[in-house]
Amino acid sequence: MARSKVNKGISRIDSGSTHGWFVRGYRNGKTYSKLFSDRKCGSKAKAQKLAKDYRDELNEQLEAIPKKPRQRRIVVSDSRNTTGELGVSRTTKVGPNGTRHECYSVSWRPEPGVQKCTSFSIRKYGEKKAFKLAVDHRRKMMREIHGPNFYRKLSKRKTAEA
Repeated sequence: MARSKVNKGISRIDSGSTHGWFVRGYRNGKTYSKLFSDRKCGSKAKAQKLAKDYRDELNEQLEAIPKKPRQRRIVVSDSRNTTGELGVSRTTKVGPNGTRHECYSVSWRPEPGVQKCTSFSIRKYGEKKAFKLAVDHRRKMMREIHGPNFYRKLSKRKTAEA
């Protein structure tokens, strides 16, 4: 069922002994809400009108609050990771002629919505050197994106969570 824009931000609650209109608004990760009870407002229609008026007033107030820039989410662990270094994985690439190449693939996101990747051949560098090159490249890219103290801050965050 399509929702109408007339009641955007307003929900009807009929649960147990609670009957009324619930207004909700969001800004910078904070929720602003208020319930307009049918009984306290006199009727269902009066409660709905008060809820709409409050919603319009709330939206004006929320528009006046400056938006905070969203911070990028940094993933620090993943249960599927088998190399011990996020963004580095051991993969097999298949060439256009069907030949298979073992390598360590590296991926990173220089900006939201953009993903970059490269790989280091195990046949060319050997297992250990290919892995080391991949890890070093990943760390270099993360420092370029998040600053030179990225891994220092990351280790402090991990110890604070533990």
